[in-house]
Amino acid sequence: MVAIGGRPILWHIMKHYAHYCSREFIVALGYRGDDIKQYFAEPPENWTVHPVETGLETKTGGRLKRIASRLTGGTFMMTYGDGVSNVDLNALTAFHRSHGKLATVTAVHPPARFGALELNGDRVAYFSEKTQSGQGWINGGFFVLEPDVIDYIHGDQTEWERAPLEGLAADGQLMAYRHESFWQPMDTLRDKRQLDAMWTSGRAPWKVWP
Repeated sequence: MVAIGGRPILWHIMKHYAHYCSREFIVALGYRGDDIKQYFAEPPENWTVHPVETGLETKTGGRLKRIASRLTGGTFMMTYGDGVSNVDLNALTAFHRSHGKLATVTAVHPPARFGALELNGDRVAYFSEKTQSGQGWINGGFFVLEPDVIDYIHGDQTEWERAPLEGLAADGQLMAYRHESFWQPMDTLRDKRQLDAMWTSGRAPWKVWP
């Protein structure tokens, strides 16, 4: 519920999904669940939102397992509530359908968090604020999944990022969609201020909707 430009980050993420593919959402509630339910009591957009209590201490995998009975439509999409991106969800879904595996994760480059000092001996030749790093790939969320992934989750204390993803990878059932463009988590106050500044300037890369 932390706001970017006066709207909860959850709203920004859902606007992204609504633009591409879906206006129906299941929100797995934990911390500040009551605030989220109150916010969606009268949905701010033309969406169908199902808030589901999944336990305050439940881990990410456990939350997914707790809502499994509601995932009745076959292939589904899942993401976290703490990051924004301009990933093309239609292209992501098409990639998932093309390989026939159980799971697709969006792979992104980690954003650099520190400015770069370029040195000439002991003298600073120049300082540059670093942009998104071109080095390595990390889990950026924005998953496309088949219902059978639930079998990889043991219970409430299962972290989605550990045993389930590791097991899917070991079984050859996890594929990566490479996203080279914008992706940014909101893990720190610095991240929030940076995203706020992008939104206020009118140059928010994740705002793909009109």
